[in-house]
Order: sequence, then C-alpha cells, then structure tokens
Amino acid sequence: MKGYRIAIVGATGAVGTKMIQMLEQSTLPIQEVRAFASKHSVGKTVFFRQKKVIIEALVPESFEEIDLALFSAGGSISKEFASEAVKHGAIVIDNTSYFRMDPNVPLVVPEVNKEDLKKHQGIIANPNCSTIQMMVALEPIRQKVGIERIIVSTYQAVSGAGAKAVFELEQQTQSYLNRLPKKEWQTDILPCGSDQKHYPLAFNALPQIDVFSEDDYTFEEWKMINETKKIMHDQTIKVVATCVRIPVVQGHSESIYVETKEKIDVSEVRELMEKASGVCLEDDPSQQIYPQALNSVNRKETFVGRIRKDPDIEKGLHLWVVSDNLLKGAAWNSVQIAETLHEMNLIHG
Repeated sequence: MKGYRIAIVGATGAVGTKMIQMLEQSTLPIQEVRAFASKHSVGKTVFFRQKKVIIEALVPESFEEIDLALFSAGGSISKEFASEAVKHGAIVIDNTSYFRMDPNVPLVVPEVNKEDLKKHQGIIANPNCSTIQMMVALEPIRQKVGIERIIVSTYQAVSGAGAKAVFELEQQTQSYLNRLPKKEWQTDILPCGSDQKHYPLAFNALPQIDVFSEDDYTFEEWKMINETKKIMHDQTIKVVATCVRIPVVQGHSESIYVETKEKIDVSEVRELMEKASGVCLEDDPSQQIYPQALNSVNRKETFVGRIRKDPDIEKGLHLWVVSDNLLKGAAWNSVQIAETLHEMNLIHG
C-alpha cells in the first residue's frame, strides 16, 4: 500500500498542532494528511513534512477515502461528525470526552489495554490526559501485585484549558509583576469558562477543573475515577481524585497513593518502572532527581519518581508522576493508538 490517508479535525488547536508533529515522527506509512478546522481557519495553511496543507471546512463528505480520522475539536464536533467518518470507512480516534464512557467504544492507553482495539466498531476514545499518565505509571504495579485503591491529587498545567487560558495566565502574571490591584487582572476563563465565577491562576492554585457534579466532585475528577475502572477492566478498584490547576504552562504532575493487593518493595517497583513501556524512571532522592513538569515538555514518556512506602499502611505506596499533557496526555497517545492499530493489522484501507 502507498500509505494511509489521515484527517486531523481541529488541526489548528494546541492538540491538533501536536498531532501533526507526532505524525511527522510516526512510523505509520502515510500517503496524505488533510487538515480541518473552524470556518475562521479555512484557507490557512499548516505544514506536514515541509509540505503545505490547506485547512478545509468540515462536512460529512470530508471523510471520503480517509482511513484514519483524529478528532480534537470539542465534543460537539465529535458528536456530529465521528459517525459520518465511520460511515465513509474511516477509523476515528477521538480526543474529546464524548465517547469515553460509551460501552461500545474502547478507551485505550496502548501500554495498558491495546487488546481492546480489537473490539472497536469504528470509534476509539483517547482518555483524559490525567488518566493516561496515571495508567501508564500504575499498570506495571497492577500486573505484578494488583491494586485495590488509588488516591490521586493532580497538579495540572493551564494548557489543558486551552490557548486562551494560557494567554490569561500570562496576562495575570504580568499584572502581578506590575503590582496592579487584583480587581484589574483579566479573569474570564479559569477555573472553568462555563462556570459562574472566575478566579486568577497566577501565583495561585485552583482546586477546580471543569464544573462541579455529583457529590461535589468535578467532572474532571469523575473522569479519572470512571475512566480508570474502564481501562483497567475493574469496577471494584477504589479510585478517588482531587484535580487542581496550577500556574504551569505545560506538563501535568500527580501525587498518587496506591494500596496493592500484595506486598511489594520499593526496589521492586523501581525495577518494574525501569522495564515498563512508556515510563522513564527519575528517582534518586540523594541527588535530588525526580520528575519535573518543565523537563517533561515535548517528551513522549511518563516520568515516575519519589517512590516511597507508606509509613503506616503495609501495602501502601506513594509515587510522583509527570507527563506532557499535550503529548502523552493527548496527541501522542492518539497517534500511538494509530500505530498500534497498524501493528495489529486492524486498519483496512
């Protein structure tokens, strides 16, 4: 075959741009990349392997002769167009939350549950960015000794809220440095654009990502809880999350506590991480070596460190996990799914 014809839906967004970059580095045989975005971007150009790609308007017929369609343009676009792509013979890899909990749609982190790809019916969901890195870090432990409970606190970068949120943080930081009164700071988006109140993130931490939902957990927290159970095929595992936005531009960090079914030593956990696919172990407290958000930027790996036994709980472990939320948390995981589909001979173009 000459290669796959791939559509990027949402090509001008933060994740769409990274998807193009990941495809440039991909091992996939690629014949053509087509780019789709909002009407404001139609006619503009992006580049794929130094060749101009004209941005097109998205219509149902856009997916004719497309083999793979990578969506990252919001849930409403996925709702409207993903099924159209499937009707035209494309496999959809969707980066939005729209299909994640659909029982007929595999929710996939290739290092964890790639076998679920065999069950796809045309659409595959990319998990939440925070869920992805946690799954990569915990799967080696789960495979070795099982996991009964997960308690995670996230420290999430502002790029997860979009380019406008990044700009807002930059403006707030400048206002702080210029000693402007807080009432003059730009606060239109965070912690959640659709909620009634907005607060500054600069020099601050906001314990709200997305709107509040059942039992006073946010949608982001429920995503981590429910997606973990689905990916791990374990509805009995106890999971709880507290999701926090911090003034970091790129790279999510997580403090994770797990209780295992069997005892395991820290040295064994480190050995598992050294061998695990997609994991980079950075764990030498004597040399102050541990994962940092800044160092994760533009890296595909999930970084794991600060591995410790809980001082009171015999089967308790603590880990610090960091990953680039725009790459492994979004664009790279999507392209990695596509590569895995190809390796498993599941794309029939």
